[in-house]
Amino acid sequence: MRKIKMIAVGCGTLALALGAGHFMQSRTVTDPVAQDESTQVPAPSAALSDAATETLELSSITLISAVPSPPSAALMPALLPQTPDTPLIREATLRDSTTKTLTDALPLEEPAPSLACNYTLTADAAPAAMVSLSLDAPCATSERFTMHHNGMMFTGVTDDDGHASMLVPALALKASFIAAFANGEGAVANAEVDSVNYYQRVAVQWQGDTGMQLHALEFGAGYDDDGHVWSGAPRDVAAASDGNRGFLTRLGAADQPKALMAEIYTFPSLLAGRDGDVNLLVEAEVTPLNCNRDIDAQALQMQPGGSLRVQDVTLMMPGCGAVGDFLVLKNLLNDLTIVRN
Repeated sequence: MRKIKMIAVGCGTLALALGAGHFMQSRTVTDPVAQDESTQVPAPSAALSDAATETLELSSITLISAVPSPPSAALMPALLPQTPDTPLIREATLRDSTTKTLTDALPLEEPAPSLACNYTLTADAAPAAMVSLSLDAPCATSERFTMHHNGMMFTGVTDDDGHASMLVPALALKASFIAAFANGEGAVANAEVDSVNYYQRVAVQWQGDTGMQLHALEFGAGYDDDGHVWSGAPRDVAAASDGNRGFLTRLGAADQPKALMAEIYTFPSLLAGRDGDVNLLVEAEVTPLNCNRDIDAQALQMQPGGSLRVQDVTLMMPGCGAVGDFLVLKNLLNDLTIVRN
């Protein structure tokens, strides 16, 4: 019922039309009709027929134009100044008692805000072969991202300021980390973790609500004993300081849809003060979200010399009538053999 397969993770141009209005004003001046130099006045009416008919001739009539002549001064073209004399220019050239121009007193133009956004990631080595990561993305506030490290992947989310910080177990001496956002932006950071060879690490990762859990039973411990380390009893980094106890780190934003999740168990094998074994197993709880379907997972285990063993698995989950039951995978990870140093 198990099969192996790989996990697939996955201004325009502003046009402004300006209308040029042409306001035309026309005026037509009609000259009076010129009359002949001699004009005849008609004879009196018939009532005056008894009187001698007299013809009056008019001569030497001078025609006067209706358009007045402009004054002689208007015929001379106006000379324009070489520099336009506008109120704005006059004000700009005035100087006060301190000899500063008016423009010197005007406020400086504010620089246009930059649209660039820097994504930065810093990585610093921490105790127990851990790495402290700090991500800053001011333009990506409350944004989801994926953190990559040596084959391990998990989902993170920035806060309202675009910041995220986390403590991640190193899986390599020269540890590289990549924070990738959905828009293609991201950041890279590196850290050299000298103490990584002092610890043995195993990890299980998956996507979504699979019900996966990593369990470590130290030195013959049973479930719910003090030596049972899992997400319900993870311990912290300080537990490894005595060399006889391990701790579990859970990474990923479980509240995000289809989030990438990872659980990593760490034991300080080269600091151990006792001999024994640590039994490792993976469980998958049957839930209403994963019943009657296949779920994928991947196991990562550090090998002596720094190599990483990777194994993929697909589980065929039982029907929904088995909700609450567990599938136990005992051979997905190799147990750890601890030798006293």
